[in-house]
Amino acid sequence: MAATGSEKQGAKAFYVTTPIYYVNDAPHLGHAYTTVAGDVLTRWHRQRGEKVWYLTGTDEHGQKIMRTAEANDVTPQAWCDKLVEEAWKPLWEHLDIANDDFIRTTEKRHTDRVQEFVQDLYDKGEIYKGGYEGPYCVGCEEYKLPGDLIEAEDGTKLCPVHKKPVEILKEENYFFKLSEYGPKLLEFYEANPGFIQPESARNEVLNFVRQGLQDLSISRSTFDWGIPIPWDEKHVIYVWVDALLNYATAVGYGANQEKFDATFPADVHLVGKDILRFHAVIWPAMLMAQGLPVPGRVAANGWLMVGGEKMSKSNLTGIKPQDLTSHFGVDAYRWYFLRAIAFGSDGSFSWEDFSARYTSELANDYGNLASRVAAMVGKYFEGSLPAAEADGDAERAIHEGLAKAVATADLKIGEELDFQAGILAIFDFVKQVNGYITEQEPWKVAKDDSAEGRARLATILYTAAESLRAVAVLLNPVMPDTSRKLWDSLGAEASLGALASQPVRSAADWGRLRPGATVTKGAVLFPRLEEPKKD
Repeated sequence: MAATGSEKQGAKAFYVTTPIYYVNDAPHLGHAYTTVAGDVLTRWHRQRGEKVWYLTGTDEHGQKIMRTAEANDVTPQAWCDKLVEEAWKPLWEHLDIANDDFIRTTEKRHTDRVQEFVQDLYDKGEIYKGGYEGPYCVGCEEYKLPGDLIEAEDGTKLCPVHKKPVEILKEENYFFKLSEYGPKLLEFYEANPGFIQPESARNEVLNFVRQGLQDLSISRSTFDWGIPIPWDEKHVIYVWVDALLNYATAVGYGANQEKFDATFPADVHLVGKDILRFHAVIWPAMLMAQGLPVPGRVAANGWLMVGGEKMSKSNLTGIKPQDLTSHFGVDAYRWYFLRAIAFGSDGSFSWEDFSARYTSELANDYGNLASRVAAMVGKYFEGSLPAAEADGDAERAIHEGLAKAVATADLKIGEELDFQAGILAIFDFVKQVNGYITEQEPWKVAKDDSAEGRARLATILYTAAESLRAVAVLLNPVMPDTSRKLWDSLGAEASLGALASQPVRSAADWGRLRPGATVTKGAVLFPRLEEPKKD
């Protein structure tokens, strides 16, 4: 699903990327977690009126893909085509992901440019031929340092991520002079303390680089599923060098200089913490060697845990997002993981926690508020939104609460990538509005037929409806379908109904709902959950 942000002519796009995901299997919750986070971030910036570019895609080369295809008795390309078209792209559409591009590393627009990039480094003397022997994890597509490995009970050396034995590989390779970039990287980290987030991830990278970097093997010669080295086609380019370059090739590197200049480098690379070193060490070093600008930020999210184990297919904990969306709905799914888990930290998923938060916060606090307000406008004013005629201290407190929620959410989501804190600020305001209605008791005020009583009732209901209008704008990046439904039920004018054009920072501008608008009580935003069927 593609979407284009508001254009500011000549301005660089706010450029956000997810990792490109291995297509050795169908996507699970961990993949969707990062992708939804990127979607919320870019939707937020679109609603600031910024030009935005959001990239995701698939990583389709390497030994792991080749072995998976062989196990399924198909060619690697056929395997990739099947998984991308039948699993990955349909899931992003299902989750309402508004990516601007989807890059596949088997596409010619990528493979040709990767060869050119590597050839340039070779011509500059940044690449040389050598040999290497060491422990290799096919799952990570990475040579491991001996100190990184864990030991099984029988003494077998295991990958710490996949908990599977590593293979000892010995082959002739081409190497990138990564070791020469250690001092440059440390200087860059010092000058740009926000480059790596969170702080724990930054400290890990600093310690790793300070220990001294080894030159990076950038080719493989024991299999052929990859992009050939242009000057020596007995070798294919190391899959991680191939993969990292997608962030450049997808936005016109070597093919469309105008687009490249207007987009690159990425403002935010969203990555899992297990691939942090590739993005925070190898990628900026490659760019420095080529004389290209480095990214603005690498933000590492934690792992989703089930039963104390990282969620993955190899650990048999790879839950499909559709298992949850079929029960809770897509918008609730998008909301839950960013609400329940602090981005950058590991977080445990449980069905029970999701159910409890859905019922308490979405159904009771938010959905019930929307239903009550619409019902009261219908009952007391025949569905026509009344004008506020008797503002007082209680209303001023609501205005101030909204201004605080907008400022906090904009800072936390738009700048700090603290999705949890931003969403909580919005829902704290929802709670404040619920408290306001409880305290003002409009059902009692409605019994006063005097002009003063009617004016007071009108003010209470307008205040509640206008508060919901602002909440719809603020939650649109997180729950776009629900926000559209709420917006429509409030009778907002067509010019305001295009939510993508509603700047989040102006959500606190009071009085944007037009008195006289038709307020309707639509379908329940968050229906009561049915008990899951048991086998």
